[in-house]
Amino acid sequence: MTEVVLVTGGSRGIGAAVCRRLAKDGRAVVVNYAANRGAADALVAEITSTGGTARAVQGDVQNEADVLQMFDVADSLGTLVGLVNNAGVVDQSQRLDEMSLERLTRMFSINVIGSFLCAREAVRRMSTRHGGKGGGIVNLGSAASKLGSPGQYVDYAAA
Repeated sequence: MTEVVLVTGGSRGIGAAVCRRLAKDGRAVVVNYAANRGAADALVAEITSTGGTARAVQGDVQNEADVLQMFDVADSLGTLVGLVNNAGVVDQSQRLDEMSLERLTRMFSINVIGSFLCAREAVRRMSTRHGGKGGGIVNLGSAASKLGSPGQYVDYAAA
């Protein structure tokens, strides 16, 4: 049985480091990316060149159809044993009284709702209640959630 972990926002930074570690530990990795296909493909090539298994899949976590496609790719590789909710956005520094509904909707759709959509799909596959064998979900966050960001990124801190 091939154990698979899906990493949202996996093509760069913390997400890429998580993907490398998972592959080193023998897991097949689904490297999700929103826009930077080059970075995702380079990471997949790096992982596969050392004998690991990885697939890049484009998807916006706030889009349910994209999330379902990401999990279809994971299913094609083996048994899902983990999800790392790493995808997230921050915007330009801005005061709350200047923020538009569009900005707030985007921030919460990606950083909160996207994480829930991905967790829902992971639970549907991993939970023993649904015939799975268990697994784990890791939700990455920011120190901003504890420290706040008055006058700058209050929406990001809340999300």
